[in-house]
Amino acid sequence: MIRLAQPAELPYLQQIENASGEAFRDIGMPEIADDDPMSLEDLAEHEVWVAIGAQGVPVAFIAIGDVDGAVHVHQVSVHPSHARQGIGAALIEHVTRGERAVTLTTFRDVPWNAPYYERLGFQAVADTSPGLASIMREEASRGLDPATRVAMVLLPAQVRA
Repeated sequence: MIRLAQPAELPYLQQIENASGEAFRDIGMPEIADDDPMSLEDLAEHEVWVAIGAQGVPVAFIAIGDVDGAVHVHQVSVHPSHARQGIGAALIEHVTRGERAVTLTTFRDVPWNAPYYERLGFQAVADTSPGLASIMREEASRGLDPATRVAMVLLPAQVRA
């Protein structure tokens, strides 16, 4: 089941993000694994959808907002105990049902980042919009190497068809 997050769940979503980030440690990116999760304030400012597991608690989430008229995915995280079950894809599909493009920024060469999103239909953006360019500058200011990052877009279904 996918539903909007409840305010009391936001601290738990930070735990999900921290747990999902541990996979970066295994590929030699410990600085990403050690990065702070989205703040409670940032989570509260975004539209956050959660996937609910068998125990009735969130096992994954996606935080979205508006960037230059597109739905922008600020974060998607799946707890490792529920990885590789299609939950992340279901969350992404949930937010791509509308008539607007969906954008995100991600690591170019991490298997569960850009290559994964390409399999879901996202394409790399050559010319970033002002909002996406601003996000990428902010990422660089936090130490993310711009050469390792890519902005991606999934066009609305009627445009893809």
